[in-house]
Amino acid sequence: MDSAALLDILGNENRRRILRLLSHKPCYVTEISDYLGVSPKAVIDHLRKLEEAGLVESRTDDQRRKYFNISRNLRLEVDVSPYEFGMKSAYPASPNLDVSSCQYLSLNVQYLNERVEPADDAEDDIEHDVERISDSEASEVAELAAELNCLEDLKSELSLAQRWVHGRMTSVLDSLSEAVDGDGENRIRAEILAALAAGAETTVEISREIKAPERIVESHLKSMAERGVVERDRENDEWTLTG
Repeated sequence: MDSAALLDILGNENRRRILRLLSHKPCYVTEISDYLGVSPKAVIDHLRKLEEAGLVESRTDDQRRKYFNISRNLRLEVDVSPYEFGMKSAYPASPNLDVSSCQYLSLNVQYLNERVEPADDAEDDIEHDVERISDSEASEVAELAAELNCLEDLKSELSLAQRWVHGRMTSVLDSLSEAVDGDGENRIRAEILAALAAGAETTVEISREIKAPERIVESHLKSMAERGVVERDRENDEWTLTG
């Protein structure tokens, strides 16, 4: 399902509340109905739409009770700025992805892989009929909790970095538009120049990159060529940045 359809589905508050509840534990219809304060029939309708979108799935237990749970990880991003409106959805990258190979991202992978030694066993004041986990299992729990804490910190830092990048991009596009147009009002030209810098060469490629009609792109390219900002290789019908 595309990002726009997902956004429409998540636009309903009760569906968002269902997902928030299911992020804590699997639930059956009556539980969800009590939590939302709406009829089971309405809950079933919401769950059907979430299932069709691939966001939730169900299973039936031995008592023939149907439980619903979130089916997979999904990240939905929406960008709104004076230069851009776009949506994209993404699933988790492969566990084999080497993040250290990212050109602009520097992560302390060793730090993320560090394990914290578990604390000494606390006094055992629980009832003896409660089964205790082994020392090795307790150690693994402590290590996983420590790694989760590191990843939560990383998630916060990446979110902050994304906000900085988004703001900086708008600032650079403002400056680029003003340098090209003088008044900075014709912002599409900044996008055209960015597409050229990214390697697009023909009008078709630029049009596809910035999602604008070819005739509009061609018109702006010609205007910028007159000002000496871009130049055209007529033999190959390709555009490049001047200088």
